[in-house]
Amino acid sequence: MSELEDYRRQIDDIDARLVELFLKRMEVTGRVGAYKKTNGIPVLDAERERRVIAAKTALTDDPARRADLAVLYESIMAISRRQQRTLVREGAEDAGYARWLKALERRRPPVRDPRVVYQGEPGAYSEEAAAGFFGEGVRAKGLPWFGDVFEALAAGGADYAVLPIENSSTGSIRQVYDLLAQYDFSLVGEWQVKVEHCLAALPGVTMEEIDTVYSHEQGLMQCDKFLDSHRHWRRVPTLDTAGSAKQVKETGDMRAAAICSKRAAKLYGLRVLAEGINHNAANVTRFVVASPVPELREGRNKLSALFSLPHQTGSLHEILTIFAVQGLNLQKIESRPIPGRGWEYLFFLECTGDLLAPGMDGVLHELSQLTADFRVLGNFRGYEG
Repeated sequence: MSELEDYRRQIDDIDARLVELFLKRMEVTGRVGAYKKTNGIPVLDAERERRVIAAKTALTDDPARRADLAVLYESIMAISRRQQRTLVREGAEDAGYARWLKALERRRPPVRDPRVVYQGEPGAYSEEAAAGFFGEGVRAKGLPWFGDVFEALAAGGADYAVLPIENSSTGSIRQVYDLLAQYDFSLVGEWQVKVEHCLAALPGVTMEEIDTVYSHEQGLMQCDKFLDSHRHWRRVPTLDTAGSAKQVKETGDMRAAAICSKRAAKLYGLRVLAEGINHNAANVTRFVVASPVPELREGRNKLSALFSLPHQTGSLHEILTIFAVQGLNLQKIESRPIPGRGWEYLFFLECTGDLLAPGMDGVLHELSQLTADFRVLGNFRGYEG
């Protein structure tokens, strides 16, 4: 027997004992679950779990092994909680969970021939996303500001809003995240649009005559390398890319250009001077579809939620452990500062899953118990292209 084979044999022996002990532990935690059910005790006792982890990690003086033990016992206890939840059918006493149940009662089927709002002028990428998700004949209306879009949806002036939430080159659209936190809307779908910016100006204008370029701040950032080769051009941010094309058209400024889509340039009668000027050829913007009430559409496989966390060590790691133990793929996590609460953050996350699938009820309970301000944003079908 080689030295390596001997090591592996020793590991197999240790693993056999670990499995035996693990099964015994689960048998005892099952009895704990039965006791909690009889006596009306919640499954999660976060303070008890923290004490257990602290005690186990104190059994070694090795800092690296302490961290490993903490991860090990967080996983073991998460598995134990999942086992106990099959016995203890907790009600709607958790605020975040209760909020989800109440929202679920208001759910509706998808609206036929919907009224849709988006931020920007006709020809904007948001309009393209609306047409992509709902179909080319959709009744879509552009509004000047993101706040206007949310207010229109809240007031009943539209059935859905299409909102850009992140770009593959420049990251998250912070204004949209902040507004999603303020309004009690639900996300019911998503769409992606490939962004191919061009430089467009009035007919007859040459590149050498330009001294000012208009576009949305994201458009300017996505084309910064192209713009850096023309450093004498003044960069002026606008509300949206299509609006910049409209502005150049309406002002008749022969020294101005817009960074916009070819679709917008054509719509406003501009001539394209340069194509594909965004530095990332794989430039894609992801849009979400917001509804005033929840919907559970066919094929839903993506969950979105938001929450805040207490100031204590390991609080975020506890949340991440839930997803690992439940086999849910955490696809995105985003943080935004909470106004008026210094150095506190609101977290947005997206993961795989169907909220009505077996086991998801326990996931929602745990997230609700371990966090503050917990809210399910939506459950929808991820974009497949």
